[in-house]
Amino acid sequence: MSTRATRKGVVRTRPLVAAAFLLPALALLGALVVYPIGYSVHRSFFDASGNGFVGFDNYHEVFSDERIRTALKNNVVWVVVAPGLATALGLVFAVLTERVRWGTAFKLVVFMPMAISMLAAGIIFRLVYEQDPDRGVANAVWVGVHDTFAASAPYPGAHPRPDGGLAADPDGAFTTTSALRAGSPAPVPLVAVKPRYAKGERDAQPPRAEPGKVTGTVWLDFTRGGGGTPGRVDPGEKALSGVKVEAVRDGRTVASATTGADGTFTLPAAADGARLRLPAANFAERYRGAEWLGPTLVTPSIIGAYIWMWAGFAMVLIAAGLAGVPRELLEAARVDGANEWQVFRRVTVPLLAPVLGVVVITLVINVLKIFDLVYIIAPGSSLPDANVLALQLYQSSFGTAVNQGLGSAIAVLLLVLVLPVVIVNIRRIRKEGRR
Repeated sequence: MSTRATRKGVVRTRPLVAAAFLLPALALLGALVVYPIGYSVHRSFFDASGNGFVGFDNYHEVFSDERIRTALKNNVVWVVVAPGLATALGLVFAVLTERVRWGTAFKLVVFMPMAISMLAAGIIFRLVYEQDPDRGVANAVWVGVHDTFAASAPYPGAHPRPDGGLAADPDGAFTTTSALRAGSPAPVPLVAVKPRYAKGERDAQPPRAEPGKVTGTVWLDFTRGGGGTPGRVDPGEKALSGVKVEAVRDGRTVASATTGADGTFTLPAAADGARLRLPAANFAERYRGAEWLGPTLVTPSIIGAYIWMWAGFAMVLIAAGLAGVPRELLEAARVDGANEWQVFRRVTVPLLAPVLGVVVITLVINVLKIFDLVYIIAPGSSLPDANVLALQLYQSSFGTAVNQGLGSAIAVLLLVLVLPVVIVNIRRIRKEGRR
């Protein structure tokens, strides 16, 4: 057989061989991708039952339903914010860790969240964002910073006895109904003090009369186990230290004092004839931190959890691209007088542009499909405010009001949103292949 005939036989058999190898992959692609897409487009033109043809009514509802419009707005926020921040953090981490000896260990720690599933990450951050500072890490830190610069109320929620001779003011303060008299002690019994705030206080001491001065005691008028006389300092009742008291006359504060460790206070002779006032700052509820999972902050909080997971992914890819950057170019820029910031901005970042493009495009596609974190982290009261298209697709298709026609329309909308990003990515890959 001639050489030409042999070549013809090989050429003719190659398409068949290629088809044999591609057939399983094409079958899977058709069954898992092409058919579901086609069926979703077809199903989007029918009603909830799947029997009645409704045309473009489902698409009209997609853009008129308030829940879906909120989900679309949140998706825009996700696409604009999350990929950019994750890529920026990854770039900073990759550049900085290249210069330190423990860079590998740092990269390992930053990349470690990628080993955690979205479900586990959602549970972790649901606890991190707990409103109670004793349970939520975010609010524990936030409250700690706040309390460093702003004094908290010593006894939040406390108030006098109804028959204690003090009346509530509109601003939350309490003022005595009778005037103070020099040499006559003024007892100030309080109740409803939370145990953790009174714990560790000394026993209260009855006030001692001092000529020409107004004295008194502020204490927790409660005896453990019952007993005691209301309005009188009984043995074992706790003093309330750090309470500010004021003597007020004609709307003006003429004297003030703070209770000591035994609950006693002393006002000068100027307080004679005035009324005793306990400012509202003594009883204001303590700062509880930010409402991370409230309607306002729920989406930024969930984006923060996403960045915690995916910044390591961006860092690893960028670090790999950074390893291929020619060091001669960086050194040449430094020799020409460029400082480190100029080298980073004018040389490093442009050389890393292809890698940064890969990272951003990958994360954009990923956030358009975000579902797990939103569903797990957002509480039921804030879920409508944190809604995204993938979550709305699930709720419309399988929630309480099942409408798979509407869910299919949302799926088609997601496909339309993802297609431009995919096309850009394919063109970029082809362009890189020609080089």
